[in-house]
Amino acid sequence: MDDVGRSPSGYNLVRLTAMRRASLARKLTPDQYRIMIDHGTERPFCGGLLHEKGNGVFACRLCGLPLFHSEAKFDSGTGWPSFYKAFDDAHIERIEDRSHGMTRTEIRCARCDSHLGHVFPDGPPPTFERHCLNGAAMEFFAEGAAIPQFEAG
Repeated sequence: MDDVGRSPSGYNLVRLTAMRRASLARKLTPDQYRIMIDHGTERPFCGGLLHEKGNGVFACRLCGLPLFHSEAKFDSGTGWPSFYKAFDDAHIERIEDRSHGMTRTEIRCARCDSHLGHVFPDGPPPTFERHCLNGAAMEFFAEGAAIPQFEAG
């Protein structure tokens, strides 16, 4: 991120205030809230975006920050939408997660701090990463569609 709070791809990464985040979270369904705010996980093979094959962008459901492009999506066989690289590395925050008796790398939205899923080192080339996402944490926008940006305020 540069000194004016923008990612290399030009998106505003200024963190949402707690008040703004809470306001946006009111629009989430109970399951989306459990996953994104309370760091839950959706059941495998149940997410609405698992079978999305359109050309476009998967954005954060809470704040609209683009997270993954459809070109990086692949079928990992795990039951969750999987991507081998982020839309912009600055849009994803990586955090060590020691819950459930193991060490994993949690990924969160860099702007609103919502839980997205986890990243594992068993993906395809060229990154060899598997970003394993909760479909409930994202919204799909077809190529050319405007992605609403819910920024700090």
